[in-house]
Amino acid sequence: MKIASLRLVSVAAILAVAAVAVTPSWAHHSFAMYEPTKTATLKGTVKTFQWTNPHVVLWILVQPEGGGAAQEWSLETTSPGVLTRAGWNRQSIKAGDRVSVTFSPLRDGSHGGGLNSVTLLDTGQTLVPNFGKEAPGLK
Repeated sequence: MKIASLRLVSVAAILAVAAVAVTPSWAHHSFAMYEPTKTATLKGTVKTFQWTNPHVVLWILVQPEGGGAAQEWSLETTSPGVLTRAGWNRQSIKAGDRVSVTFSPLRDGSHGGGLNSVTLLDTGQTLVPNFGKEAPGLK
């Protein structure tokens, strides 16, 4: 009887560990929330450049044409590994950099999108993610 209980506890523990191990994969998503047939361009100032897995995120502050408070836009791109192979690094973009970005906007119209390119306005350097097959529809 004790051996059967020990086996049951062992199996339950293994299943619990396996469930915890796969949890990060549930958080990963596709680029389906972006409108791949549309492209938008914005100019702004970098607030944050977050170089983290699974996707790098660029936050920029954009001054609306009609005036008012700056709007924060969140632009997501591929992973640090893919960007590194495309020539980027964690210092490629810094807070305070003036940028022009092209992106595929969010389908729901909120302030964000899938980043297609970044041009650093002070240097003229353009950074383009190399999506390969990872994000079909984004150019």
